[in-house]
Amino acid sequence: MKQPSATVADQAAIAEAAAILEQGGLVAFPTETVYGLGADAENPAAVARIYEAKGRPHDHPVIVHLAPGADLDYWTTDVPDEARQLVQAFWPGPLTLILKRNPRIPDAVSAGQDSVGMRCPSHPVAIALLQAFKGGKGGVAAPSANKFGNVSPTTAQHVRDEFGMDTHDDGALNGDDACSAAELSRVLEGGSSEVGIESTIVDMSRLATHGPVLLRPGHISAQQIADVIGMLPAAPDQAAPRASGTLESHYAPRTPVTMLAADGFAATLSQLHAKGVKVALIGHDLPAALTTSAHAQRMLPADPAGYAYGLYAALRDMDQTDAGLILVETPPQDAAWLGVNDRLRRSVFGSAGVIDALLQK
Repeated sequence: MKQPSATVADQAAIAEAAAILEQGGLVAFPTETVYGLGADAENPAAVARIYEAKGRPHDHPVIVHLAPGADLDYWTTDVPDEARQLVQAFWPGPLTLILKRNPRIPDAVSAGQDSVGMRCPSHPVAIALLQAFKGGKGGVAAPSANKFGNVSPTTAQHVRDEFGMDTHDDGALNGDDACSAAELSRVLEGGSSEVGIESTIVDMSRLATHGPVLLRPGHISAQQIADVIGMLPAAPDQAAPRASGTLESHYAPRTPVTMLAADGFAATLSQLHAKGVKVALIGHDLPAALTTSAHAQRMLPADPAGYAYGLYAALRDMDQTDAGLILVETPPQDAAWLGVNDRLRRSVFGSAGVIDALLQK
């Protein structure tokens, strides 16, 4: 999937967005993973506006996005050689590194922790924005551009839908819809996010004592990381830093979501249909004959990269139907699907027993 380029026509919008950030405002912008809701990472008041706009808990840190070639030593007090190797191998790209935060960096971005999460996105519009902001020497704090806990946006329209925005074609707010200081001022267009799920997060802040730790799986696998630094990241321990997108309940539509293995679909769909329950179905390897009683459906590619690319859009689309349940065919459980399964596990958290409850009505 080829990313759109940042054209000359985009430059005015990018310059305006960079100016908004420098003035302490909020800007949504595309990355290769999902769209981010950005603010000046060195402006605590601006970062606070992210939390307010999203309804995000203040103990949940955000990730700082940097331009290519940014000086990591400005942001951290210790960059291990292994971290620099990962930067060389995967930046720009969907990898976030947790490192010791330099005291000059406000702790607002790290929710009071002594660490900071950083990455350099590969989307050309994101790169252009980061290079324009403070001459490429600033950092943009940016979690996903959605209300906290909801499905992350992978298009500009998803962002506008999430925040109830009416826009001109260029993404600027209409005058009648001007936002307060805590809300979003501009959405930069960048097509559909190429990866479709959030970045891999690796803790490198405790390398000497704990080695690398995989805090959130994503497009870049643990094995790919091990191939670069010679160490396989460990699972999170109780003392691991808090990181973005790692709460048990996350990435969830309003409609209840549950997963079911393919061999249980026929009977379950039939039972729910008989009870008058409208089911929105997301699958990847189901025969057409098995899905005839679904109220709405979306079939995703049967490979992990293609599935991840379409997952959040599918969840959002099925959430727009009047279904009483989103039923997801359980994906494969091998290592290549770890990021997809992590996001689905968090989206269905708290939905145990929802099928039984619907059948008992």
